[in-house]
Amino acid sequence: MSNSVITVIGKDRVGIVYDVSKLLAENQINILNISQQLMDDFFTMIILVDTRKCPKSRQEMLDAFAAEGEKLSLDIRMQNEEIFKAMHRI
Repeated sequence: MSNSVITVIGKDRVGIVYDVSKLLAENQINILNISQQLMDDFFTMIILVDTRKCPKSRQEMLDAFAAEGEKLSLDIRMQNEEIFKAMHRI
């Protein structure tokens, strides 16, 4: 793995940034850039991360994000940075 884009969406509450950044730190995933916004009662966040030091496979991380997202009532998704850029090219 290398750079990836993580998106987080959920009902706003205290501790979302903490919960997600803790999960990233536990897996040696470094935050390169982060953007967050509130849309009414919904919290949205896009994070550019470096996954080179992550000891888990991409699929293991996708599974971990899905499981943790369910526990935290968040939608946490990860995409390869190049795929993300290609999908959002005008």
